Amino acid sequence: MTNSTNLTDEDRWQAVLEKDRRFDGAFITGVHSTGIYCRPSCPARKPLRKNVIFYANAADAEAAGLRPCKRCSPNTQSAEEACVIAAIAAIRARIAQGKGALTLDELSDLTGYSPTHFQRLFKRTVGLSPAAFARALREEKVREALGEGVNVTDALYKAGYSTPSRFYADTKGRLGMTASDWANGGEGKRVYWSVIDTSLGAMLVAATEKGVCCLAFNEGEAELRARFPKAEIAEAGSDFKALFDQVVAAVEEPAHDNSHIPLDVHGTAFQQKCWEALRQIPGGETRSYGEQAAMLGNPKASRAVGSANGANNIAVLIPCHRVVPASGGVGGYAYGPEIKAELLKREGGKLL
Repeated sequence: MTNSTNLTDEDRWQAVLEKDRRFDGAFITGVHSTGIYCRPSCPARKPLRKNVIFYANAADAEAAGLRPCKRCSPNTQSAEEACVIAAIAAIRARIAQGKGALTLDELSDLTGYSPTHFQRLFKRTVGLSPAAFARALREEKVREALGEGVNVTDALYKAGYSTPSRFYADTKGRLGMTASDWANGGEGKRVYWSVIDTSLGAMLVAATEKGVCCLAFNEGEAELRARFPKAEIAEAGSDFKALFDQVVAAVEEPAHDNSHIPLDVHGTAFQQKCWEALRQIPGGETRSYGEQAAMLGNPKASRAVGSANGANNIAVLIPCHRVVPASGGVGGYAYGPEIKAELLKREGGKLL
């Protein structure tokens, strides 16, 4: 079941068209031409949009004079929904207690389903496996603790990691600084920068020894220092020429695969997931904010996705320009719609 927070009617209608079970329980579809209300996943024939009004729950639909559909029984909670809700509550409670994640067998015993069937059911409903869901909660707990000033070791143990190495193993290969970098805001990091002329205008590119940490248009050293106030800032020398040449090539021909260029960025767990999802969008294709949210297994989070995209410090390499409004057009962009439109043109991307 998906929470209805920040869900738009456009999101709801798309869920109805796709008969998406993840939205069952998040809202009710009222079909006023027939006088019934349904689950989003109802197998009945698709209604006309003009006849549909969405309701928060069955009680609201019945107050509007509608009766429950006999095919999907929207006024009752299915055994599968109850199973997933119970599992989510158990996983959250375990993480809140600072204990290790529940095993698939333990969750299977809790819900009464076989491990294989439960795994499939949970992933279909939530968008993540139980293990991935638990890891995301634990990582978020670590980052929240670090943001409150808790030292790294205590934050890791508080989130249920038996050893610091377990945390680093879980987050290996992800975008982002280490936990200690997160805790001190990047203090002690050295950032090397240069402003380079490109066909899209002056481009600021900056990198640490691990990879590119900033790519922005029409910005300079002052803006870089504002982004990284605790870092040591220095102009890049010849050691960074090869890397910066790759960045320029990526900007001039953004449709090419640029995943080989190393990145060093930091953000919340949700921002990290959004940025990883952006890098999964092929050059020449676009997604709406709702579609990007669906890639994360959380179609309701289109507004949160937009905010995470706006926090992206690395243009082009983390291609937030490939996300456009579902209503059409280019949409907003930190460096202006003209640059966004040109990047999409170079990629051959079609607007929605």
